[in-house]
Amino acid sequence: MYLRRDRALTAISIMLDVAFHAGRSGVVSGADIARRGDMLRRGIEPVLQALSRAGLLSSVRGPKGGYRLGRPPRTITLNEIVRTVTEDPEMPGDGINLLRTKVLEPFWQSVDQEVSEKMASVTLEHLLQNAEEAGMQRPSRAPISFSI
Repeated sequence: MYLRRDRALTAISIMLDVAFHAGRSGVVSGADIARRGDMLRRGIEPVLQALSRAGLLSSVRGPKGGYRLGRPPRTITLNEIVRTVTEDPEMPGDGINLLRTKVLEPFWQSVDQEVSEKMASVTLEHLLQNAEEAGMQRPSRAPISFSI
């Protein structure tokens, strides 16, 4: 459920950072992501791994390695990011609390569904456009020069 997920916000923050600073051509290190997001590197590592396993991020090994988007930002929805890093466990309870099972859980599920639908309509590309509208400039990449 969306309303109780710190991990969801962390995942979206990571994906936006990678999209903003690296896009699909460059890479950013996990240390840089953690530093810019004011997060602990060891705390975001499981999220980075989950996003990589799902193909949302692509990891590059080596001294110049890091992470880049696995797909174009216009194809990655916030809903997909959140669902990748959050399980959807049933709310604990033994069925005795009728207020919870008959009132609270159905309400919570409907709110979760509304949030899920909204998140499915927003892509990383939308967030990048919001950043540009807010006056943020993406780092420029030097052109790649191939000479032999």
